[in-house]
Parts: sequence; structure tokens; C-alpha cells
Amino acid sequence: MTRKSIVWFEEVGKENIPLVGGKGANLGEMTRAGFPIPYGFIVTSQAYYNFLDETGLRPKIEKYLQELDYKDNTSLVRVSDKIQELIIESSVPERLAEQIASYYEQLYEHEAHTQGVAAMAHRIKATYKPALVAIRSSATAEDLPDASFAGQQETYLNVQGESHVIRQIKACWASLFTQRAIFYRSEKNFDHFKVGLAAVVQRMVQSDTSGIMFTVDPVTNNKKMLVIEAIFGLGEYIVQGKVTPDQYLVTKGDFKIHEKRIGTQEVRFVKRGAKNVEYKLTRREGSQQKITDKQIVEVARVGHAIEKHYYFPQDIEWAYEKEKLFITQARPITTLHANQGKQDDVTVSHDVIAKGDSASPGIASGPVVKLRSPKEIGTIKDKDVLVAQQTNPDYVPAMKKASAIITERGGRTSHAAIVSRELGIPCVVGVDNAMSLLKEQELVTVNGSSGEVLRGVVKRKEEKGDERVFNTKTKIYLNLGEPELAKKVSAIPADGIGLLRAEFMIANLGEHPAVLLKRGKGSVFTKHLAEGISTIAKAFYPRPVVYRTTDFKTNEYRFLKGGREVEPHEENPLIGYRGAYRYTREPEVFALEVEALKKVRESGLNNVHVMVPFVRTPQHLAQTKHMIEEHGMKFGKDFKFWMMVELPVNVLLLDSFLDVGVDGISIGSNDLTMLMLGIDRDNEILAHLYDERNEAVLWALKKTIQTCASRGVTASICGQSVSDYPEMLEFVVRAGITSVSVSPDAFTRVNQQVHALELHGSHR
Repeated sequence: MTRKSIVWFEEVGKENIPLVGGKGANLGEMTRAGFPIPYGFIVTSQAYYNFLDETGLRPKIEKYLQELDYKDNTSLVRVSDKIQELIIESSVPERLAEQIASYYEQLYEHEAHTQGVAAMAHRIKATYKPALVAIRSSATAEDLPDASFAGQQETYLNVQGESHVIRQIKACWASLFTQRAIFYRSEKNFDHFKVGLAAVVQRMVQSDTSGIMFTVDPVTNNKKMLVIEAIFGLGEYIVQGKVTPDQYLVTKGDFKIHEKRIGTQEVRFVKRGAKNVEYKLTRREGSQQKITDKQIVEVARVGHAIEKHYYFPQDIEWAYEKEKLFITQARPITTLHANQGKQDDVTVSHDVIAKGDSASPGIASGPVVKLRSPKEIGTIKDKDVLVAQQTNPDYVPAMKKASAIITERGGRTSHAAIVSRELGIPCVVGVDNAMSLLKEQELVTVNGSSGEVLRGVVKRKEEKGDERVFNTKTKIYLNLGEPELAKKVSAIPADGIGLLRAEFMIANLGEHPAVLLKRGKGSVFTKHLAEGISTIAKAFYPRPVVYRTTDFKTNEYRFLKGGREVEPHEENPLIGYRGAYRYTREPEVFALEVEALKKVRESGLNNVHVMVPFVRTPQHLAQTKHMIEEHGMKFGKDFKFWMMVELPVNVLLLDSFLDVGVDGISIGSNDLTMLMLGIDRDNEILAHLYDERNEAVLWALKKTIQTCASRGVTASICGQSVSDYPEMLEFVVRAGITSVSVSPDAFTRVNQQVHALELHGSHR
């Protein structure tokens, strides 16, 4: 769509993140899909950029940022204050201010027309009162799969009147340069001007109760369970961790309430008149169940539907207003890690000082340092145990230094919990009286899996947990490229090597093969490569080893000795001169590699097979196969010919490629994702958009696996995604993949997950 300054929710979807940010894109997507979203409009990131340019602020902000030392708190405070002051004191351009006022005035009426109730629109207009709205920031690098420190920019509730709306939109823009936001972007190496901000103007829901739902248990990584947390009043206090919420666990299959933990809420945040007010609750009021069982199930059903719509786990904010459910926000869960779900243990039963709710797994020890406000974050040193009533984004610099975190308030969806999971450090929340129970500098051990705080330094058990390996129908191979690791890695009971890369071996040789060939020393290259392949093949014999022929890009070849003499300069080498086409253009160089392969097989290592990468046409594949056979190596029962599937054309025309005579394929999900989404995976600016779990990539995986099954060809996957994302592994196993090839460190976990999937009838 064009770079509009303002859009209604239904005008945008998940494809419009650069324009409206993650929050705005998701609200638009869910509005389109018919979920119960409070209606609104979005002042886009384009409007923000126009504001910077028309007011002349960009060079002034840039000057302050050039002076910044973000790790120096004094420098950070000074630069943040100056930039925010610049933005707040500047006037919104007149034309944009008029547009905002016009959209705001039309909000109720446009919502009624959009929902097909035109008669209601006339009644609304006749009794018009300025809309009461929430204004939420939606940064273009926020709520994305690569990172999500909760609450980076501001939200303003119960805003009424066009002048107030405009002022708070400007405050949202200024919040892009709070200390925590500048620190976060600096840590992530985000360009401050590449991160824009859209302001979501959304009809205010006067929440009687509200909460957060994770469609996967974020602590145990249990995908069959939804976690719902609920409080009385507006939801801001649940994210801040200012109150300890109720927690309900609901199973997805039958939506039965598996477990309920009722928290005691001391205060609630509500609207009274034109203000947001904090009210104290009696113990009797605060200890009541916050929503009914019927409402718990309703929230769970809607959450599960949203997860199915996006096809990956979601972090969802919800609210009830007069018993009507609204979804106010949804974003992908970014804090699920492969090691979660493992219960850590300790050597003996030590003295438990305090107990709360597990929020981030793991065990860590250190001296207690208590923070009463963000102003004290400078007192935290590396490996201290941070203790606070609750945390907010201002605490993040200190949290990054801590070995573990303990809070008195909050639940699994509080700021402390989310950030701890992202940082990969143990966290226990809801520890009553932690600030008084724990002594300053006292040595403690935090068990984030059990929710316990133990006295002293406690070591883990020596054993590494459940290391059992199961026999599975789905073969589990390893990815390997360094011969010196072969002996150690071969001890892993994998089915073989599914991806043997040559690039590390060539890099260790250090000279470009074409240059060696020109000097009459091509045999040096062949000998070096043959030795490396043999080392790995011997270590794994008789298990199969699938050797992928060289896939250096021109920029990588140029780093080799003599490379600049023979390699062209390409603006985007990832989609340039590489793979099978290169072999057809430089058959003499490819022959050196084929001769190395021949030497290995003739030495008796007939467990080595060959796989061709980055194949653009069936003709290139046929030519490559012919060149290998010309060297006296015939493909058959003992010598398999594989190809990589990593281009959309491989998926769409797979039958034509298989007609060349292919025994097996291996999906390279890294390149396939790049080419399906049109994203250079080495481009830092676009990195946050790159996600192998995108629905288009999943479609391509499923189609490839099904096509191979229909042709009797084995199908594997060797991209990093199945090592990193349990949900991707589950997807390909359910689709019927023949094998997966993973990093050695992921083998045991992958083996156990595949076994569990097959045990429950999920395989084919």
C-alpha cells in the first residue's frame, strides 16, 4: 500500500509492519479476521518520519546520538532528555494535525459503518461525545520474532479530545528516545532512524477484568497448554508486575481448566471520571477468582483461534468490559527456547528461604542486591541476584548483568518474567516479602524451574538430565563441516551426516581453487578436500554421509588467497553466482572437487553420497549429474544423488527436478526462507522480518514433503530452523518428512521430541 500517514485498522495486516509496526499490523490483521478488537486507526511511521523532516529535527537528534555513550548512565540520561524535549516542544505539522482530528472525530461512526450497522452511526452522531481512546506505541522493530523486551515505548489510557490525542501521539514519538529505548536499540545494533514509530489510536475498553494469555506455557514450553493470567481493572498492572495475578492453565484439545492459582491482588487500576486511579482492595476482595470458569474457557478458545490464524504461539492481551470479551493486542511469543521445559535440580535438599512462581527456568547463584527503584540500577554488578518488588523496562540494563531475578509481585507474563526468559536467566516471581526476607549481599541460589530461593551457593546435579536416545522412524542426521570434530561427534548415536559442508575445509586451505588450477597445483586442492571428507566418512562408517558440493558465494571466495583476481564483485552474492550454475560455467574447477569425492569412494568409503546445492533449473541439475558420472562414478543403490530444495522454483517445479533422477532431497530452510520472503538474510535492517516459521515457508515445506512422498523420494531438512524451533520440527514430522539433519548439540532434544511425536501417532 502507499505510505499513508493515517490508516483505519482494516486497511492493514501483518504484511504492513514497516508502516504500522508489529502492534498496529497485528490489530489490523485480527480486525480483518473478525476477532473482537476495539476499533481504531493508526498514525503511521510515515507520519513520524515526515514529522522529523518537516520540523528539521533529524539532524539535531543525530547530533545528540553521536555524542552518546549508551553504557554510561549519565550520558544516556542527558541524551534521552534532550531528544525528548526537542520532540515535545515541536509542533505537529498543520496538515497532519488536521488529518488526526478528522479521523478521531469519525471513529465511532466509521466503526459502526465498518461493522454494517449504519443506523447506529446516525444515533452515535446525534449524541456525539469525543471518543475515549487508548494511544499505544507501535515501533517498527517491536513485537517481532527476533526480540521483544516488553513495554519499550509508552501507552496512554483514557485520552479524550483532539488536542489531547495529538499531544499524546507526540508523546509516543518522544518515547522512542527514552533511556530504555535508546539502550535497547544500541544493544541490538538497530539504526535509531531505521526504527520508526506508529501510534495506535484505539477505542478505550473500560476493563472490569483484564489479563494476558500465552498460547504455549512460556516456562515449560508445553504446547498443549494455554496460560491465562487475570487481574481486576486495567491490564497495565499485570505487565508491570505490580500485582500478582490469578493463573489458569487450560488444555487446548478439550479446553478443560487444568489448574487454577488464585493470586491476592492488593490494588486495582481503574478509570474514575477523567483520570486513571489506583484503588486499594481488601484481602477478601483481592483473593477472589478474577474471572468465571466460563470466561476462562472463552478466553482460551479465542486465544487458540488466534494462534491457529498466525500458525505460531501468541502473547495476547485481553479484557472484559460489561462481560464482553475484547482482544487488545497479540504478538508472537519470542521467549521460547529449546532448553526450556527441562526441570533443573540440585545436589541435595538445601534450606529454602523463600518460594514463588517459576517464571524462567535454570539455576544460578550470587549475592543479593535489592533495587527499590530504577535509579539504583548502577549498584548491580555482573552475576548479582537482582531482587525487586517488580521490574519495568528501566531495569533492563541491570537485568542484563544479573545472574538471576526475584520479584515480590507479578506472574509468568510480567515484565520480569518475559525479559528473564529472553535473557536466558532464572527468574522467580510472586515471592512474598522478598525484599525483607532476603538480606543484602546474602549468597543465594535461584531455581527458576521450581520457584525456590535457596540459601548459599548450590551446585546442579552432575548428570545432565534425561539423555536417553530412542529409535525413531524419522532418521536423525547431523550437520558437520569440520573434520577435527568428526571423532567426537561420531559418538552421538545419529543415523549419519545429512549435511557435510566443504566450505570450512576450503577456508582452512586458504587458497582459491581456480588460482591453484592456473598455477598447475589443482591436485593440492583435491588432496586437501579428499583428506577432510575421508576423516569424517571414516568416523561415521558405515553410517551414510551426504556431502554437499561447494556453495561458496563470490564474497566468500574473494577472501581466499587470489580470490580478488578471479571473483566478480556482486551487490547481493546470496542470489548471485553460486551453486549448480557455477559448476556448469567452471567445469574445470568443479572437476577438482569431483576428483576428491572419487578418491574418497575408491578408498573404500562408499558411505559417502553427493548433494547439489542452489539448483535454479532441471537442466543445471542434469548437467551437474552428468559431470560427476563422467568421472567414472555411477549413481545407484550404493551411491545416492541428492539435491537441495532452497529456491521457490525447486518447490513449484519439483517433479521436473526429480525427473532428472534424484534419490533424495534436503530442504535448506535458511535460503528457502530468504527467497520466499524476498529478504537478504545477511541484511541487518531486514533481519527482524526473517522467520522460517512464516506461513508461506511452511506451505513450501509441506508441498515439498508431499511431492517427494508421492514419487518415492526421501525428504530431509538441514536448515537451522529444526534445531532452533521445536514447532518447526513438529511441523515437518507431522507432514511426513523422512529425516532431519540438525546441529550436534540439538540431537538429544530432537530425538526425544521426534520419539514423542511418533509415539502419539503424529508421524505420517
